[in-house]
Amino acid sequence: MRTYYTGSNLNRAITIEDLRRRAIGRLPEFSREYLEGGSEDEVSLRRNRDVFERIAWMPKTLTGVDAPDLSTEIMGQACNMPVIIAPTGFNGLLWPEGDLLLAKAAAEAGIIFTLSTVSNYDLRKIVQQVPKERVWFQLYPIRSAKIVNQVIDRAAECGCGTLVVTSDVPVYGAREWDARNYREPMKLSLSNLLDVIAHPTWLRQVMLPKGPPEFANLADFLPPGQASAMQGAKFMSTQINPGLSWAHISEMRRRWQGDLVLKGLLCLEDVRRAHELGANGVVLSNHGGRQLDGAISGLEILPSVVAEFGDKMTILVDGGFRRGSDVAKAMALGAHGVMIGRATLYGLAAAGQPGVTRALQILRGEMERALTLVGAANIRELDRRLIWS
Repeated sequence: MRTYYTGSNLNRAITIEDLRRRAIGRLPEFSREYLEGGSEDEVSLRRNRDVFERIAWMPKTLTGVDAPDLSTEIMGQACNMPVIIAPTGFNGLLWPEGDLLLAKAAAEAGIIFTLSTVSNYDLRKIVQQVPKERVWFQLYPIRSAKIVNQVIDRAAECGCGTLVVTSDVPVYGAREWDARNYREPMKLSLSNLLDVIAHPTWLRQVMLPKGPPEFANLADFLPPGQASAMQGAKFMSTQINPGLSWAHISEMRRRWQGDLVLKGLLCLEDVRRAHELGANGVVLSNHGGRQLDGAISGLEILPSVVAEFGDKMTILVDGGFRRGSDVAKAMALGAHGVMIGRATLYGLAAAGQPGVTRALQILRGEMERALTLVGAANIRELDRRLIWS
């Protein structure tokens, strides 16, 4: 039986799964399931991982590759490896100031961090501590056009060069695992309250010093007393915009002067429309398996998108990436970069910023090994000739 390291010596964590095992042992059930879960029967969640097994290498040998170069350029920004930390919410429930720690680890690694609308740390404070060129901002276009415009303008004032607009949440996916943890909206069941008490280290670190984390980037717009993550989530559930359309994206494109990336596209027709409206890039994504169950993974649509738009816009992909070799496969299929969500969150939940740094080190080491074994001296040499699918 395979064993995993779950101790505190991060140097002994040699895989993302090691960090995951440590993280899930530290978190109470409701937080752990929020991090791990998918929608309904979790078919999309499993598909995001299974797809990598259907893509095989056809390596070249005797190429003399010694130390492969992982550096690349994404949206005009130099990156030390083709990885972007994806926008994720409620990171303050994993570790205090979780969003800031993710951003700092990304900057130290020479890559980009994307801050979510529903993060627990204020964008204005992050760009005071992390180079703003390393920070993108993700927008959930809620019902209120006034709030959307104010959030967009704030991101511009903070010096963010790239706005990532999430398109695939006209309604929340059926996250049944999450609903069962609550006796009523945002009120934990008795068993979950007891489970929280059974995790005193997490309780002391996350909840006791300052109380529950807040929706820092929406605090100015939330009703009085509803800025906490729990109350903010309840408010946000009433603000989801099922009427979101391409007309709204066109309005955002006119308002936002920087690079615009649309996240959550899974069909070629939508990518064409995004390009026509002036988007600079797309993220092929099924929202980490948390929205429409039974959807394809972003990796499956990637080759056809690259064939038509690979030289016209930036093509990013996310979903299920746990190994550096997974990232290398996406690059060989033509992606310009990969957004990583859970892999770095496992590091955060395991050990804070050092855990994120260790997760990125693990991914980097695995990418370097994969490139060496397939005979690619750099990212540019990864292409379809190395892939059997």
